[in-house]
Amino acid sequence: MLVALLVPPGVPLVLGAADTVERRSGRRSTAKGCYRDAVRSSHKHVVRCCGLQWVVMRLLVPVPWARRVWAWPLLTALCRPARQSQSRRQKTSLAWVRQMMPQVRRWLPDRHRVLVVDGGFAAVSLALACVKSRVAMVSRLRWDAALSHPPGPQPQGTRGRNPLQGKRQRSVQGWTERSETPWETVEVDWYGGQRKQLWVFSHTALWYTSGLPPVDIRDVLVGDPTGKLRLEAFFCTDLQATPEQILPWVVMRWSRAVTCEEARTHLGLETQRQWSDQAIARTPPILVALFSRVTVLALPVSPRGQIPVSITAWYHKDEPTFTDGLAVVRGPIWRARSLVHAAAEAAFVQCPREVFELLRTGLPLAA
Repeated sequence: MLVALLVPPGVPLVLGAADTVERRSGRRSTAKGCYRDAVRSSHKHVVRCCGLQWVVMRLLVPVPWARRVWAWPLLTALCRPARQSQSRRQKTSLAWVRQMMPQVRRWLPDRHRVLVVDGGFAAVSLALACVKSRVAMVSRLRWDAALSHPPGPQPQGTRGRNPLQGKRQRSVQGWTERSETPWETVEVDWYGGQRKQLWVFSHTALWYTSGLPPVDIRDVLVGDPTGKLRLEAFFCTDLQATPEQILPWVVMRWSRAVTCEEARTHLGLETQRQWSDQAIARTPPILVALFSRVTVLALPVSPRGQIPVSITAWYHKDEPTFTDGLAVVRGPIWRARSLVHAAAEAAFVQCPREVFELLRTGLPLAA
């Protein structure tokens, strides 16, 4: 339903996968573990918290009333810690993403799919699984990644198996330090709906890890002409993709963090107190999926694709957020429950229209 409503035919289907921690305490929660808190941690300071680790795959598409891309949850899976997986084979977050991709392919076999993940999911095993599922994977590339040329033709009479890779290429760090690197200037879609000029250098290579066959990738080095941003390296398993296509896909991945915070703040993701395995496996995925459900309900309610923006004295915003969409959905529901079904006896009191309008517009935002 989400794809039919939001993604026109012929447009690539951009998916984002990541793991998020639901902060939760209690000794009776068997799936609880200690993980790095990505929101509170930095490069120099690591903060850990106890909770449940969820792997969520989201659909990255824009909405009519906002300039940025929104992340719509599709699939959710619980990743148990290693100490709780002794009786069964542990399934890491990387394994969950590998399992989700064939499911999406079965749902949408005729669509061009793009998977955008963080650097923690940048692995040859996931790239090979995406190639097998006919999905273009986009992620951050390690600076010490082992890149090589394709193997050349072998002389006749050579014994042994054919080599998997050819001569070793220059490292990603070596390309950045080389003065003869042929940088190109491109203009791509950037954060906040703006356009930004960047320096890029792209070429193809074989990415190899011991124990697995190599995978063909297109790596992209990105630099800022103003010098405000640090050098970054990304890759895509679709060799036909251009840097002008890859970089907007990379920018889309930051919408996943906004969805997680909206679910915590407005949908009560971290307010559950149940501890049984059945309740834990049932309630948080429903709350995460409620984000997509509320946004779908707000689409037909909004006139001409626009919804009113709630502005307060302490918080100013230029475009609607999930809070405004939630208020738009709550209004008709409350109106139908309170004003349609009349009671046998009078159960209402008179109040000025100004007070009624204030309650009607303020309560959905405060609830």
